[in-house]
This record gives sequence, structure tokens and C-alpha cells, in this order.
Amino acid sequence: MKNVGEQTASDVMLDDQAVSDYLLQNPDFFIRNSRQVEQMVIPHPVRGTVSLVEWHLARQRNHIARLEEEITLLMEQATANHQLFDRLLALQGHLASAPSLHDMLNRLHRWARELGLAGANVRLFSDKWRIGAPSDFTQLALPPQAFEPVRIQRLGKEQHYLGSLNGPELLLLLPQAKAIGSVAMSLMGERGDLGVLIFSSRDSQHYHSGMGTLLLQHLALMLPELLSRWVERA
Repeated sequence: MKNVGEQTASDVMLDDQAVSDYLLQNPDFFIRNSRQVEQMVIPHPVRGTVSLVEWHLARQRNHIARLEEEITLLMEQATANHQLFDRLLALQGHLASAPSLHDMLNRLHRWARELGLAGANVRLFSDKWRIGAPSDFTQLALPPQAFEPVRIQRLGKEQHYLGSLNGPELLLLLPQAKAIGSVAMSLMGERGDLGVLIFSSRDSQHYHSGMGTLLLQHLALMLPELLSRWVERA
């Protein structure tokens, strides 16, 4: 008969937390009991039961596979960013060498067409640029009050919008364009108050929310400086 206060291992109630605490406090447990560990079997959701060592190796393999997928994704993103930088640098040099504003805008438009798009257009807010008559650039003018409903509806607090536009919106922004399915629209300037850059596609699914906007960001910041060569700021 056991004395009062005397306990055996079978008397001690172990729960998950107690086991976890013990293993944390005794990190060499599996080293000291390696032979028993190799003989342990544990439930497996697919394969019934496997050894503890095999289960641990499987977890390690899964972890390594996830790391490899993440590394591959990072490498793909780095390659894409490098290609984007090269493309943007070439475009910037091409636009900067244009002898006139008309030629520069045509070069931007042709660059977009080479990408399979319908075109690229620039509209300038009329309160920020001197483009009223007798200027040769009146066709670029966009009254900010006319654009405000589009900004509220499509952009909100964002600098970019990718998706479709309705008839009145297209008529305001791209009055000469036909059969436009979707657009990538970006506010120009650091504060987004200088105008709008618009890439358009005839495919209604080409531009959609969730797409990257890195190229748009760079162009929207770069173009106002180039435009200032020919158009005076108000």
C-alpha cells in the first residue's frame, strides 16, 4: 500500500500542455531516447501511421519545398523587375530625344501599340498647365471639375485605376478612341494633380484590379518633367 503523497507515473495525469512543457524543458530528450523515438509511430492523415522520424522528415521536406517555391517566386519577380527597368529606361531615353511634344506623344502611343495595346494618351489638368488658346496643346486639356466624378467613382483615394470605363467617361477622357474595352489610368505627378496617363486596350479583360502598377507609377512621375519642356506650368 502506497504512503500518502507517494505517486507513481501512472498516477500523474498528463495532457498536451504538460508533455509540451516537458519537451521544451528537456531539449535533449530525443537524443537520450533516440532508439525509442525510431520505434514510435504516430497517426498520419493520409498514410495511417508513420514513424516519428519519418513524420519529422516529411515536415522538413514540406518546409524546404515551401522555401524553394518562395525563392523561385522572388527570382521571377526580380527578373520581371529587371526587365521592367530596362524597358522603362529605353522608353525614357526614346521620349527624351523627341524634338517636339507632338512627336513625344506619338512615340509613347507607338510604344503602347507595340505592346499590343490600343494606345496611350495624356490629358493635362487645365488649372496646372498653360494650354488654353492660342496654345497648340488645347486638345490635351482636361478640366479638373469635369474629371472629378471619374476620380471619385474610379480612383477614390488611389493613384491608379485598372478596369473598364462607361461611355460618358470614355467620351471625356478619350474622345477620339473607338472600341475601348479596358484602361490603365494613372494620376500624374507626386500629388496626382497634374493630369492623367491612360493606356487603353480593346480587350475588356486586359486591365483589371489586382494587376501590378509599377510601370504606371514610374511613367506617371516621369512624364510631367518631359512635358515641361514644351508646356508651361500654371
